[in-house]
Amino acid sequence: MKKDILHYPNLKTILEVEKIIKESELPLTRYKIIKKLNNKVMKPTLNVIILYLERRGLILDGSKGIVWTFQSKDKLKERVKDGLEV
Repeated sequence: MKKDILHYPNLKTILEVEKIIKESELPLTRYKIIKKLNNKVMKPTLNVIILYLERRGLILDGSKGIVWTFQSKDKLKERVKDGLEV
């Protein structure tokens, strides 16, 4: 059975959530993300955003919270270049 989504997020809200998670050094709970947002967002709408970002491979939603995991190609190349040679 498919769940009905009451409110779909707009692009501005998705980008705000993405920025909050990306700039955080520690895992964030959904409650902390909602508190940091400029506008009011319902928890089900935030869950849609988190699911979307997770499916795109940008974040991980674990038991300790949500963390940013995506590395751009440039950053990845830097890390490979600076890595240890075997």
